[in-house]
Amino acid sequence: MFLLGYDIGSSSVKASLVNAKTGACAASAFFPKHEAPIKAVKAGWAEQDPEMWWENLKLATAAVMEQTGAKGEEIEAIGISYQMHGLVCVDKEGKPLRDAIIWCDSRAVPYGNKAFADLGADQCLGHLLNSPGNFTASKLAWVKENEPELFKQIYKIMLPGDYIAMKLSGAIHTTVSGLSEGMFWDFKENQVAQFLMDYYGFPMSLIADIVPTFSIQSRVNAAAAAELGLAEGTPISYRGGDQPNNALSLNVMKPGELATTGGTSGVVYGVLGEVNYDKLSRVNTFAHVNHSADQTRLGVLLCINGTGILNAWMKRTVAPEGISYSEMNELAASVPVGAEGLSVIPFGNGAERVLQNQDPGASVHGINFNIHTKAHVLRAAQEGIAFSFAYGMEIMAQMGMEIQTIKAGYANLFLSPLFRQTLANVTGATIELYDTDGSVGAAKGAGIGAGIYKDSDEAFATLQHHGTVRPEAEVSACKAAYELWKERLTINIK
Repeated sequence: MFLLGYDIGSSSVKASLVNAKTGACAASAFFPKHEAPIKAVKAGWAEQDPEMWWENLKLATAAVMEQTGAKGEEIEAIGISYQMHGLVCVDKEGKPLRDAIIWCDSRAVPYGNKAFADLGADQCLGHLLNSPGNFTASKLAWVKENEPELFKQIYKIMLPGDYIAMKLSGAIHTTVSGLSEGMFWDFKENQVAQFLMDYYGFPMSLIADIVPTFSIQSRVNAAAAAELGLAEGTPISYRGGDQPNNALSLNVMKPGELATTGGTSGVVYGVLGEVNYDKLSRVNTFAHVNHSADQTRLGVLLCINGTGILNAWMKRTVAPEGISYSEMNELAASVPVGAEGLSVIPFGNGAERVLQNQDPGASVHGINFNIHTKAHVLRAAQEGIAFSFAYGMEIMAQMGMEIQTIKAGYANLFLSPLFRQTLANVTGATIELYDTDGSVGAAKGAGIGAGIYKDSDEAFATLQHHGTVRPEAEVSACKAAYELWKERLTINIK
């Protein structure tokens, strides 16, 4: 018997079939094979056709079914992970009224900023735990003002995962976790944020019925079963945004645990056990997948734009030509901790929320022409990236998060021993490395929601562990380099 997980990304849609008994991934496939198009009619806009997600989901489903020879009736439950903060508007027939405004679209920033100023920081942060910012509610405000006739036709608004669940089942639902990422959830009142709905002039009828994140939320209907080769009645029993789902995929569910990724940008997602927020909005706070009225579990999301992209830039422009990432890591490790006084500030990929939306750019500090080589610059770059993670984690600690364990996928920056050891040394946390995947995590989430697994510990008991990294003897030197890095960072920010 199998569990089916979907990961609805902006680049592709991935499907994975997981053996429900062993926890092993039996097959995975993604479509399209090239990066999915994003429509940018104007600067700062980013839209996608929701039907494109569905068409790619059908292709991915067919591929994993063919790879395994699985039959529809062998799939016990379906889970969905999805790109966060998107807006899908549908009519009473469930048809999209316009292309989805996706996560990286920035047109709603002025609407969120005005709401924050008008409503006040205490109201927004105290109830939403964030500024309305560029999130889903503000995107809907843009539609209301700029496309009023279309706005009048909206029956329900949905996040991308809600839309896919509707296509599978015909039922329109959402979750508290999803509503919180769109700025629709009032944590103080434990209900949809009536004050923000009133401010923007949104009728409450636009909000879908709420279902628990882990539950039999709906079932595959006859139409979807025919399109996908699935069995009618198969339960859809989990949905979560991509970052909360990544945390689930690493079994990050308890206060003090963190999930990290180090791709083009870096993400730290930590679990907080009490309602809190950052007064300067340098991080975002949402309901985690296991949050409930009886158990506070919030996901604190730190995003750093200038991480892996800096490492890639170093490989292209600084490292010896033709060198591999592994060889570059070895070269960087050939010089001492702290790179003999050299520091690299990695923020060169746009405005950084962790710096209160300032864009200081990347910079190199302390160059000595008689000492420093390419190896020093490469080391200082990786240390600078690790220090930027630590800088954000200090904000999380100020919010009351006791950082004990960092869990990460064994990929990208976490393939570098230098990077992961620097991060362990400067934070004092233990890093656990795993093989992980969003669509596999969604499949196992479905297993929890359907009652196949009693909890996440059972669901992820078979998660492949790649190793443990603990703080080592060079902690003091690493922390000294970090303090110097922070001093130099202040030169670049106001």
